[in-house]
Amino acid sequence: MWIGWLEFDLLLGDVRSLKQKRSAIRPVIAELHRRFSVSAAETGAQDLHRRASVGVALVAADRAHVVDVLDAAERLVAARPELELLSARRGLRRSTDD
Repeated sequence: MWIGWLEFDLLLGDVRSLKQKRSAIRPVIAELHRRFSVSAAETGAQDLHRRASVGVALVAADRAHVVDVLDAAERLVAARPELELLSARRGLRRSTDD
């Protein structure tokens, strides 16, 4: 079993309130869920208007599948015009790793 995750550090465009921030982040998280069948959530910077941290995780039997899905998820987030991807941290582990 392979476990993979991504953590995105995002800068949002013209956002002036936490309500606007949630309106910008919620569709991104929903699209990640829908297109890739991953777990995704806002994971940090929750009290800042223009910054967001979004985490994505998945489990699969095949390492190549995990890498492909994480790559596609990163491309999707990077292509969103309303946000700027500042960084993406990635992790990949096998269940038998110590």
